[in-house]
Formats: sequence, structure tokens, C-alpha cells
Amino acid sequence: MPAPPDPVMLAARLKKVSLEAGFDACGIAEARTLVEQRVHLQEWLRQGMHAGMAWMEGHFDKRLDPTALMPGTRSVICLIHNYFPDKEPSGEYRIARYALGEDYHFVLKDKMRPILAWLQAEGATASRAFTDSAPILERAWAQRAGLGWTGKNSLLLNREMGSYFFLAEILTDLTLAPDAPITRDYCGGCVRCITACPTQAIVQPGVVDARRCISYLTIENKDDIPDEFRGQYQDWVFGCDICQEVCPWNSKATPHGEPRLKAHPDLLNLRKSDLDALSEAEFTRRFSRSPLARTGYSGLKRNAAFLGEG
Repeated sequence: MPAPPDPVMLAARLKKVSLEAGFDACGIAEARTLVEQRVHLQEWLRQGMHAGMAWMEGHFDKRLDPTALMPGTRSVICLIHNYFPDKEPSGEYRIARYALGEDYHFVLKDKMRPILAWLQAEGATASRAFTDSAPILERAWAQRAGLGWTGKNSLLLNREMGSYFFLAEILTDLTLAPDAPITRDYCGGCVRCITACPTQAIVQPGVVDARRCISYLTIENKDDIPDEFRGQYQDWVFGCDICQEVCPWNSKATPHGEPRLKAHPDLLNLRKSDLDALSEAEFTRRFSRSPLARTGYSGLKRNAAFLGEG
């Protein structure tokens, strides 16, 4: 009877496969309940800081326990993919850098397919891939997998890459040697992200109130943008990068090399007149596979109108 595969060797080979698939980093965590996140998540929800994202209230146990999401899970594979652009937009409207190319859900899911195939070939009988598409506390798992720490802006920070990257996860029933979690806060006494946020959305280190966050209000929000924020948006029409732009760790950011994430030419120099003249049919034609589809035509028009009245 053959010996069971060595978890250390499997983990090393997995990381090689992940890099070959186009990811920039891979970390592994043992599938255990995130006990320390329970109280924090409960309190954040109790205070209504999830705003209109009602789905955050559902599947509470699954967010904390990967075995509740996929029974039999033994390892949580966490992946990082850089999205920092090679060209900075110079238009009159500002769009978050992550949204300049093709929707990352499509890109990362495709990139995870060879990893899933490799896991199956190595003996996994169940593996599932996710990227911001299931009740998973992505940043908590990435920190446990040794990929970074939670910054004061609540984003995962990595010492080599900063924070301009996507996160993705694979749950598998294959036993892989876990990485050491990051337990140190490398932000130190820096509070640049907190002081730079024009709407004071970072209410305490690591805690963002979505009701005040420009990213939430211009993307997930389905209602009118509150009048109290007029004049504070600094021309952000979709998302916001302010707390990342001021972060010293992002001085290390380098451009990605993924063609599908290359900035859409219409977004590099987005003028107000372009958006004023944009029809719904043209929006659909240009941006059906873009993150901009998330807010939709009416949402983008609402955001532009709000900026125009500010």
C-alpha cells in the first residue's frame, strides 16, 4: 500500500503550480473555525456597518468555519493576484484601479482551473474555488495563511506587494502543510489611511463603516447617495483608492502582467462629456465584462450626477 502523500511536499508543489497559473503568492491555512473573528463580525453587523449588504448577515457560521461551507475541508488555499495598472488613468472621473480591466471574477476563476485539476490529480476528492463569491472571510484566511496582515483601512497588506491585489481561495479535502500566520501589525503608528479618508469611513483601526465608504456608496449602494457627502468625493465615480494611495506599503506596488486586467481604453481618460453622452446600450456593449457592470448604467449615472452637484 503506497504511503500517503507528504503534506510538506504537496504544499511546495502546490505553490509552484499556483505561480505557474499566474498568481503572485500562495499561502495555506488549516481548516479550523475562525474563533477570534466571531465577536468582531457580530459587533460590526449589530452596528449596521454593513449598510445595505444584507447578505453579510446570512450564512454566519459558514463565514467562520470552512467545513460548514464545504464538508470535509482540510486546507484553505489562499491566493494573491496583483492588479496594479501599468498606466494611471488621467480622466476627469476617477475609477478604482481594480476596476480598470476585465471583471476579476472571470479572470481568477479561469486561473484557478489548473490548480483544481492538479489537486484532483494529487488525490483530492473535493475542492471548490472562490473569489469574493461565497461567505468566506477572505482577509482573515489570507492572514492565517501567512500572506499579510489587516491594515487600519481593513485591507490585507503584504510587505512585498502592498494592497493592490485580489484575493482568491480554494477549499480542498487534501491535507497540505499550513503556513505560519502573520501575527504582527506592520502598520505601527501610521494612521495615514484614517486621516486621508474624506468621509471618515474608517471609524477605528481595521473597521470600516460602509455607510460612509465611497466604494460602497458608488458600487453596492442601491439608494441615493446621502447629501452629507457632497463635495467630498474627489471625482471618484466608481470605487475609491484613497486609503491605498496614501499607504506607505503601496510604494512597493509594481504593474501586473495579466492582459485581461489591462485597463480598458475608455476608462484611462474618462471625461465627463463621455459619460454624459453614454447610452445604456453602449454601456452594456463596452462594460458587460467589466466591474462597472456591478453598479450598472443607472448607478454610474447616479454617481456622475452626484459629483456634478457637489
